[in-house]
Amino acid sequence: MQQIQTRMEPHLFVVFGGTGDLMGRKLLPALYRLRKQNLVSKRVQILAVARDREMTDERYRSWALDQLAQSGIALNDRSKSWCSSSLHYQSVASGTAKDYQILRDRILQLEANNRLPENRLFYLALPPKALELTVTGLGESGYTDSAGWTRLVIEKPFGRDLISAAQLNIHLHQYFDETQLYRIDHYLGKETVQNLLVFRFANPIFESIWNRDRVESVHITVAEELGVGSRAGYYDSSGALRDMVQNHLTQLLCLTAMEVPASLDADAIRDEKVKVLRSIAPISSEDVVFGQYGSSRDGDNEIPGYLDEPGIAPDSRTETFVALRLEVENWRWQGVPFILRTGKRIERRLTQITVRFRCPPVHLFGAGRACSINSNELSITLQPEEGFDLHFEVKSPGQEVAMQTQRLHFRYAEAFGPLPEAYETLLLDVAVGDQTLFVRGDEVETAWRLYDPILNEEQDVHPYPAGTSGPLAAEALYRQ
Repeated sequence: MQQIQTRMEPHLFVVFGGTGDLMGRKLLPALYRLRKQNLVSKRVQILAVARDREMTDERYRSWALDQLAQSGIALNDRSKSWCSSSLHYQSVASGTAKDYQILRDRILQLEANNRLPENRLFYLALPPKALELTVTGLGESGYTDSAGWTRLVIEKPFGRDLISAAQLNIHLHQYFDETQLYRIDHYLGKETVQNLLVFRFANPIFESIWNRDRVESVHITVAEELGVGSRAGYYDSSGALRDMVQNHLTQLLCLTAMEVPASLDADAIRDEKVKVLRSIAPISSEDVVFGQYGSSRDGDNEIPGYLDEPGIAPDSRTETFVALRLEVENWRWQGVPFILRTGKRIERRLTQITVRFRCPPVHLFGAGRACSINSNELSITLQPEEGFDLHFEVKSPGQEVAMQTQRLHFRYAEAFGPLPEAYETLLLDVAVGDQTLFVRGDEVETAWRLYDPILNEEQDVHPYPAGTSGPLAAEALYRQ
């Protein structure tokens, strides 16, 4: 989230997991679009690292072109030229010290051939079990000893509980300083998420009422229509709380609830997010509802339940839905419930923050009259149809005092056209050294400290039919 235009220096972008799904679907298209828009220097070189011994530079470039085509990018002279001039491949088949020495030699060769300063960006697009070994390999082989800068990007999850997250941080800090670490949460790269800061702090009309005196409740929803798909192996050992709440929803909560930072400096913003996490009261088991989707029908089509999905244990109690109620115990938010909800196989895909304001203290239009009054609501939609809606009351035409709820709306697509992909924003920020949209080590551990007690308790898992809004047991939380 660049506050001041920063010059991007030429560098070598090294991706571990360079033949994986994330690289093919997200990173390669994002890197190409950044280059096409001249936001990335043509001197930036990309080295994909993976275990495949048979892969060569030419085979990798052919694979990359296929991935670009699948993402909707035209295969023309420009995209082919970018692949042939910028993409390279190196195998680390065994992950031994010898492999890392060969990789180091390849890095030095690419830097020399392309007249690159020793600026190195390492991106770990790897499963959690491979992170520590790779970090050790980089650290022990001296990759951080360079005349330029070194940055390390780590994909979530950052541990699976407080202990493992703390151990991962300790391991990372053996070889890398916190200023070199970029823990990536792609939700923070969305334009609408970044705009929360501008929306709140650049518009006094909203900031002046953004508190317990005017706000009745805050609802944060991340709902998915799809099931677990090809992620069954990972998801069944993780669940919705680890996969979505501890990171994505918690980040949205922090940006919604944080105080005005002293500046737009990365650490000033991240300091305020950590303060929010430290202000949240311990979560009671009565304020949490777990659910798991079951089978249902959509016309003639049978929608499988979670236990029917390939790769899922038939007796699994893994939650695919979580709703919880949080209390931020500080001066601004005391007494205002924050309701977080996420689930798979929900009736419609939606990521939204809804701020519900208090009704007027005097019910001038209340009981005994011909109409009733509804709370004003501000809905901030992050996907799909990114934008804002402000719901308010108006009088219907006619002699009787009757009301209707109407809305003012803003849509990014109508004002600005298509938005950049989240990974484009985040990769650009890493390249210029802006850590604002990345998660700091203490923030990770503070978030895990909140949710660890829930993970360690036996929770009832309520069934809900696929394609609905979730288990009925969660409805009581929403009404609080």
